[in-house]
Amino acid sequence: MAVARPIRFLGAVCLLLVFVLIYITQFHKPTTVGLPGQESSSSSNSDVNSGGKITHWDKDPLLDPVGEPPEPLWRHTTSDYSPDSPNSARINATLLSLVRNEELNELIPSMKELEAIWNSKFNYPWTFFNDVPFTEEFKRRTQAVTKAQCNYHVIPKEHWDMPPWISKELYEESAKILEENKVQYSGKISYNKMCRWNSGMFYRHPALQHIQYYWRVEPKVKFFCDVDYDVFRYMQDHNKTYGWNINLFDAPESIPSLWPETIKFLAAHPEHLAKNNAMKWLVDNERRPDINMKAHGYSTCHFWTNFEIADMSFWRSQAYEDYFSHLDRAGGFFYERWGDAPVHAIALGLFEDASKIHWFKDIGYNHVPFYNCPNSPKCHGCKAGQFYAGESWLQREDCRPLWFKYVGMG
Repeated sequence: MAVARPIRFLGAVCLLLVFVLIYITQFHKPTTVGLPGQESSSSSNSDVNSGGKITHWDKDPLLDPVGEPPEPLWRHTTSDYSPDSPNSARINATLLSLVRNEELNELIPSMKELEAIWNSKFNYPWTFFNDVPFTEEFKRRTQAVTKAQCNYHVIPKEHWDMPPWISKELYEESAKILEENKVQYSGKISYNKMCRWNSGMFYRHPALQHIQYYWRVEPKVKFFCDVDYDVFRYMQDHNKTYGWNINLFDAPESIPSLWPETIKFLAAHPEHLAKNNAMKWLVDNERRPDINMKAHGYSTCHFWTNFEIADMSFWRSQAYEDYFSHLDRAGGFFYERWGDAPVHAIALGLFEDASKIHWFKDIGYNHVPFYNCPNSPKCHGCKAGQFYAGESWLQREDCRPLWFKYVGMG
């Protein structure tokens, strides 16, 4: 059977990778952290609101009462968030959605829910992206959902199309191998382009040039809990870089060379490795050793990026730009099926202080088949502590226990 080019190199670099891993673990030992000023906990009874660590847990932490994150919090009841106010308390942020015209009927319910639980109070603008122009119907119906401003943009071809260094012949050969390995979306070039754009191109769009924070929203997602504070102000005031909601294992067959390429990058750029990183979360081989082996040393843990609230300053940093450029040239967005979720997670886990990564445990959320459903009087329509809907094997896909073990619940 033919083997895709990135995988052919694995044997040749094995010895290098061993020495690099020894270097990283011996001279750049990751420090696991809780929230600043809080002591870690290894108890299964650690308060879900405390940010402490859990080594072993006998129940989902979301079964315990969940409150808002710590003050200071900005509220629409005490600050001006009216839609057209020149003195608005809104900061430089947007709701962001990459969406097709034909997904309009699936997007509208998601917009309505997010407006109902949060944005009708704060009126942050919506920014929509598409690789083709939006229809007038799309513009009319989305604007009708919100009092906030809606912006519609076409992605430049140079940001969306397959880059010139990618071989179409090798892409087609690799797609066949992925299909044989039953990798979802094999050979769907639009999916490859989407993952690459979400990984390292979206924040380069001129429309986002002066925007710092965003909340990513996709069609067919659900929101369950009233959120009564400005999440972007929370990120800014508490020095948070990234906010997540669901934490999963990935399919190792889709990313076999992602971690080896990452190790090569670290060997060339050890200066980018953060002191308080989440390396242990990324390389754990105890919870799912089979996956770690197939992914060549990567646990495949990642934040599910259909929900992310983030500071684009991180994606624009030298560390991330260098990392994305390395991965982009390696070709795995096309020769394999590297997704933006593992790429973002690895970068955050290596190059950012782990205390700046926040679990938005209080925001009830669902993207089929997974949930984040807190025990809170602010939540309606989902069962507290529910993680999945469907077959019981889906429970194994939960990577939160490793995050709570090595980093904490902050």
